[in-house]
Formats: sequence, structure tokens, C-alpha cells
Amino acid sequence: MCIAIPGKISKIISENKAEVDFGGVFREVNLDLLGGASEITVGSHVLVHVGYAISVITEEEARLTIEAFDELLAANEALDEERARIENQG
Repeated sequence: MCIAIPGKISKIISENKAEVDFGGVFREVNLDLLGGASEITVGSHVLVHVGYAISVITEEEARLTIEAFDELLAANEALDEERARIENQG
């Protein structure tokens, strides 16, 4: 399974590179799969997989995706806590 992470274009660096904000973590991302910087504007939301922007998405899609990831992380943490509680009982 592949996972793409939503981010927001914060700066165009070159024709095929942009800086993307992932919730305060900034990374350089390749834009080739989207047609380059001429197809993207600062403030656009994109899905990024292994350093490549693979799709332009709406702000709402980005928000919903981040919320889904947050729910998965919270569920995983709850499972870890339950496992630790069970191990400490035994």
C-alpha cells in the first residue's frame, strides 16, 4: 500500500520544484508529475508521495485526509496503551 501525504505549496523554487508545508514541516517536492510549476500556485494543496506531488486536491480534501490520519494515529496509540496495560497485569 502507498500513502500520499497532503501538503500546501508555500513557495515555488524552480520550474519543477516547490517547497511544501506539511503542518509546519517544510520539504522540497518535485512537481514534474503535475506538469511543473506553471500548473501550480502558492497556496495550492497537493498529495505528495516519496517526494513527488502526484495530485492537486482541495483544501477540504487536505483537511479531511489529515483528520483521517490523526484518527488512525490516535487509535494506534490507544491500542499500544491497552497492550502495555495487559502486559503489566500479566
